[in-house]
Amino acid sequence: MNQPAGKLLLFGATGDLAQRMLLPSLYGLHIDGLLPPGLTITGTARSQHDDASYRAFAAEALDTYLPADRKNDAAVGQFLSRLGYQPLDASHPQGFDALAAKVGSCDQGLAIFLSTAPSLFRATIAGLAGAGLACDGVRIGLEKPLGTDLATSREINDAVAEVFPEDRTFRIDHYLGKETVQNILALRFGNTLFEPVWSARGIDHVQITVAETVGLEGRAGYYESSGALRDMVQNHMLQLLALIAMEPPARFDGTAIRDEKVKVLRSLRPIVEADAPQLTVTGQYVAGAVKGEAVRGYADELGKPSPTETFVALKAHVDNWRWQGVPFYLRTGKRLPARHSEIVVQFKPVPHSIFAERGGKLQPNALVIRLQPEEYVRLLVMAKEPGLDREGIRLREVPLDLSLDTEFAGTRRRIAYERLLLDLIDGDPTLFVRRDEVEAQWTWIDQIRRGWEAHGMKPKPYTAGSWGPSAAIALTERDGVTWHDE
Repeated sequence: MNQPAGKLLLFGATGDLAQRMLLPSLYGLHIDGLLPPGLTITGTARSQHDDASYRAFAAEALDTYLPADRKNDAAVGQFLSRLGYQPLDASHPQGFDALAAKVGSCDQGLAIFLSTAPSLFRATIAGLAGAGLACDGVRIGLEKPLGTDLATSREINDAVAEVFPEDRTFRIDHYLGKETVQNILALRFGNTLFEPVWSARGIDHVQITVAETVGLEGRAGYYESSGALRDMVQNHMLQLLALIAMEPPARFDGTAIRDEKVKVLRSLRPIVEADAPQLTVTGQYVAGAVKGEAVRGYADELGKPSPTETFVALKAHVDNWRWQGVPFYLRTGKRLPARHSEIVVQFKPVPHSIFAERGGKLQPNALVIRLQPEEYVRLLVMAKEPGLDREGIRLREVPLDLSLDTEFAGTRRRIAYERLLLDLIDGDPTLFVRRDEVEAQWTWIDQIRRGWEAHGMKPKPYTAGSWGPSAAIALTERDGVTWHDE
């Protein structure tokens, strides 16, 4: 592992992400003594601030977004003393010299968190290099969006690679910082229970759902140019699929884990143009009710008609020895009835039921990994109901629960960005995404979009507060599968 950086440069330091996630995360690391003692944090954005006014801005953000039990005036004051600020318009290269002067020498290591519009990536990277902020001790973390397709992603990655080698480039997918996502690795590779059946021999299918109740939430500009496929499936959901489907890595490090993930992503069966109507569903929400409150449709929120999808369901296959014939059903959407992210691994039924003649009905076992809002792992198994069985044996599905919130009640649950920012500062690449992973993801996604265009597929309307278009239900029910909607 590299040496921890002595300085952090935070682009987009006045944006929504900084206020809600980055500043509270950095404060959390500070109050727990996890930041290097002398680490300085320089924020930059187009907003005009000096050090004092930015510290006041940061203090207000912490007061708004920190939980009450983490607020401590003395600790907040100490944290704010780490902060400085330098305004910058990244489209003007002359501003980078003043930024470099503010940051100072890179001799003790510098970590950069870069969140910027795709159109500004090349100018920003060139500005950093020209001002001497890309020396050997500098590593850069890249927040999405990193392009809108394979071609634009390569343009951004090429621009970054001209200055920062791959081993100093950290692409961020905040889902990989979630504790429950990391528990997928512990569950699979820390227990002998699952590995013998973790393949086409034991698993019937896998479902991955990321459901949101919110609509645009002020992200109209970004979302309208992205849509659900590029916003959620291309990164978060394909990373979850890769973690579920990957082979056991030889060791827990950035190279071994990412080597196995990229093998899965390259093994995804392309959804060719002819199959797009059968294997994919797109939707866009119209007016309805979510949690008892009336909400407008997407086009009404946007203020104009739009071809952008707010819902996607897909049937995917991983064409390798382990997963041949096992469908992976992916589903994500906005304005759905509940907010949750989960993975359901549905095992095959027992080969022969000894209970059938006595009236006992079996359900195949299932493993439910809930990522949010609750965090738990639930194994659904069959058990016999108490009784004398004079009218037959009654069997019932019961859950074996591991609630992370309960089991680790004494341990504070951390924001995903806390881990990712600390790993960026420390130089640990394990939970970041490598370039070949990103390009394998875009290759698969671009093929789907070509299929939509070839068939003129438009998003099907679905009522806000429902589970998407009826075609999404048909996608699984054709295979005798029902979405897990609990």
